[in-house]
Amino acid sequence: MKAKYLAFILPYFAVWAGLFLFKSAWLALVCFHIVIAAALILLKPSLPLNVFIRPAKFTHLALSLFLCVVSGLALYLLRDIFQIADNLNLQLAELGLSGNVWFGFITYFTVVNPFFEEYFWRGVLGSSTKGFYFGDLLYAGYHVMVVWNKTHPFSILFMLAVLTSIGWYWRQLYRRDGSLLAPVLGHMAADLSILIAVYKMT
Repeated sequence: MKAKYLAFILPYFAVWAGLFLFKSAWLALVCFHIVIAAALILLKPSLPLNVFIRPAKFTHLALSLFLCVVSGLALYLLRDIFQIADNLNLQLAELGLSGNVWFGFITYFTVVNPFFEEYFWRGVLGSSTKGFYFGDLLYAGYHVMVVWNKTHPFSILFMLAVLTSIGWYWRQLYRRDGSLLAPVLGHMAADLSILIAVYKMT
């Protein structure tokens, strides 16, 4: 049980160190994945990797993809309402995100990150409960550090609520399908659409 609690905490430390201590988005992301891998080694989960390719209901796939593609579009179109920081491009450049770096970062984030996160947050640390699960909030919580000082505090609270809800939704899809296919594809769509929106705002 102590190992599970530690697994919930370690990703926060990795993101904090990468973004605030070393000022590197790449380092934060890679350390985040290394920490997740280390936690999985410690937890020794029995969940097979074929959970990613098990069949899922078409409606689950379609809705997950739709909701997540729309997220990036909504962020871009409502950027003034969310009060995105005027110096966003400078803040991201300080984290190493500028110029040609964006292409590699977006590609890695979109293709690799969803597999780490879905296996970890939904597959291993998830719950079969239909109601709210504290792990849904913990999944959403570390994103606060990612957007800190980059948008209005109320927008951060809104993001926290949305990500907690999508974490719950993806967990329900996994519970109903016994597959992480729909969550992973939705996560990919969300990461890609949001990062493109952010790129367009810089």
